Amino acid sequence: MVRRLAGKVAVVTGGGRGIGLGITQRFLEEGARVAIIQRTPPEDRSVRDEAVYIQADLARPDDIAKAIDAIFKQFGGLDILVNNAGIMFEKTVEEMSEADWDQMMAINLKAPFLLTKRAMPFLRRHHRGSIINIGSIEGLASNPGHPAYSASKAGIHGFTAAVAVDHGRDGVRCNAIAPGWINSDLSETYIENMQDSGRVRRELLAMHPAGRLGEPRDVGNLAVWLASDESSFVTGQVYVVDGGRTKKLPLPVS
Repeated sequence: MVRRLAGKVAVVTGGGRGIGLGITQRFLEEGARVAIIQRTPPEDRSVRDEAVYIQADLARPDDIAKAIDAIFKQFGGLDILVNNAGIMFEKTVEEMSEADWDQMMAINLKAPFLLTKRAMPFLRRHHRGSIINIGSIEGLASNPGHPAYSASKAGIHGFTAAVAVDHGRDGVRCNAIAPGWINSDLSETYIENMQDSGRVRRELLAMHPAGRLGEPRDVGNLAVWLASDESSFVTGQVYVVDGGRTKKLPLPVS
């Protein structure tokens, strides 16, 4: 079996849980050497054994610089950067403080900028680098109480296009994935905390024409293709992975 990422070095921020874990697992299966950057060690044992863990707080620019430099020093190269790590909270504009806004932008938008900036000299060395930013369907629309989150993800989508335009000449491609509802420990806790979790699950499932909810590996599968040479003519794009949710028009109910 041909492993599509054999010999490639990949960085996945937040690669030890949720969507990031799904990406890390698929990259490892496809032969990549993977470094995970996040604050705490990955909980998944197989990932801990196969990937390299780099501790860093992505709100600290010095941590970002040291992490990317350490990865290049250890592997001697860098081919793929996945800007996945992010945060989310629910507050309207009136409820939100300036500090809240700044925190969201620092992790969701500034950190990907700093990671990309630090990694770019390494990504362009072999004229085949691939950057994959994890945006969101909330960069295209919004749920209630998510002005900061939606703004940060819309920013990621715009940043993706700009990096693709500026660095195509360097052989570096940049694309984004905009996931919808993806099952994770956090999403499960969110549902279980609802007053009628059974009803919420039924209504959530009904929103998806695909007939199921998303899994981290669904995002990982697309990330593999975007990281591989199979997508060498693809750059500047935002791919929605949401089981058709954003294409289904709601009908009024009695």
